[in-house]
Amino acid sequence: MPGKNFVLRTTPEETSAVADAAVGKLARRLAVQLLEEEPSATEGDPARALALLHLLDQLQQAAERLQRGAAATAARAGAGYPQIGAACGMSRQGARRRWPGLFNHTNEAPMEHPMMTTPARPFDVLLVEDDMADALLIEEALSERGARNLVQVTDGVAALEHLRAPATARPDLIVLDLNMPRMNGRDLLRILKKDENLQTIPVVVLTTSTAPDDVADAYSSHANAYVTKPVNLEEFEQAVQSIDAFYLDTATRPPRS
Repeated sequence: MPGKNFVLRTTPEETSAVADAAVGKLARRLAVQLLEEEPSATEGDPARALALLHLLDQLQQAAERLQRGAAATAARAGAGYPQIGAACGMSRQGARRRWPGLFNHTNEAPMEHPMMTTPARPFDVLLVEDDMADALLIEEALSERGARNLVQVTDGVAALEHLRAPATARPDLIVLDLNMPRMNGRDLLRILKKDENLQTIPVVVLTTSTAPDDVADAYSSHANAYVTKPVNLEEFEQAVQSIDAFYLDTATRPPRS
């Protein structure tokens, strides 16, 4: 994939020194032009210092606009948030927060998954997860895959109330944690797969548990898949996107009732 082999041939300190020198030189020259002063004007003049400050602010804004454009170009060329973040000395999450929406899957915007087609309607995903940090990671991972109507509830009781509400759209996919208060994922899965109105909705168990009994019990209750949450954040994101890619892009879904 393009962008995977990005390597700086200088250290961050060396790059910073070169950039600071170049920007400083440019800013001073622009400030002189703005004030229509000679370069030999007094350094103690407050107007000159304020003009320089103004120019530096404008340069910072211009650099941010250029960075956004460069990030979009890198994304179109195949780079993901991990590579874009690394180029700026930040984490994948930091890059996503700074430049959200680089992968929104339109013809005008960069695409992380070029073969994916835009659906006629946004996919509906019900996330049954009580860990807010994990829920946020899942939401961010799904947002990079395209239009998703994500509804999150924190336990099995809330999930059933949502699914059985008259005005609720039938979800295309249910992502289910096991360990939750009130009604856990094990009990909810059994109820879902015995309910004639809900049993055909694909249910993927996404949990921290690697216990063989939990795996066997989930499949005995007719879970469509069992995925253990990776500890590594990038692997966690990839796991969620793989679930999404298979059940919402590849597999033929049952018709909505």
